[in-house]
Amino acid sequence: MTTLHSSLGPNPRLVRMFAAEKGLEEGKDFDRVHYDIITGENRQSGSYLAKNPLGTIPTLELDDGTCLTESWPICEFIEESHPAPNLFGETPRERAEVRKWARLFDQEVVVPMTMGFRAGGGRPMFEPRMSVVSAEAGAELAAMSDEKWRMFDGVLGDSNHFALGRFTFADLLVFCFANFGFTVGWKLPEGTDNLARFVSAHNARPSAAVWKEAE
Repeated sequence: MTTLHSSLGPNPRLVRMFAAEKGLEEGKDFDRVHYDIITGENRQSGSYLAKNPLGTIPTLELDDGTCLTESWPICEFIEESHPAPNLFGETPRERAEVRKWARLFDQEVVVPMTMGFRAGGGRPMFEPRMSVVSAEAGAELAAMSDEKWRMFDGVLGDSNHFALGRFTFADLLVFCFANFGFTVGWKLPEGTDNLARFVSAHNARPSAAVWKEAE
């Protein structure tokens, strides 16, 4: 059976929510193995590093032993393997629209947000494991991320969807990284009431239960 190697964090839960939105069930459609990233289990396990030498999570291990890494490509693989309900768009134009917003969010918010966290509140955990920027640079990156959160708030306006007028991968990506922030004490920056409404609305999705689980 296909196995999802998972943990806490926005990227593993992005994949788990995506699978749930597709109607796929853990234990029925795929198995899930959980790793304790706080203790660095994923970077110490020889069996896991053989599947993903970078030690990052998630990894989707297919029945034939192929191991897919990185949350976005894993979600695209699930989309192509299980086309309905559609979350990336049904036409080339629709897919380009969804990927546009996902790409912008990934580059303009996720990168500075995660680098800022690793250099600030997450420094005790990350500094022994990887290169991190200075605390001062981390604060600047966090401020850059907040600025882009406000930009996305303006794009969202009074809608609860970034593309196609319906729930897509772009919405899921934004939702998961907001919820990740909440778990580490982060708050949406001032001037993002639209995003606060967006997060509240999508918290009601059954798939969002993964953010309420104790692991």
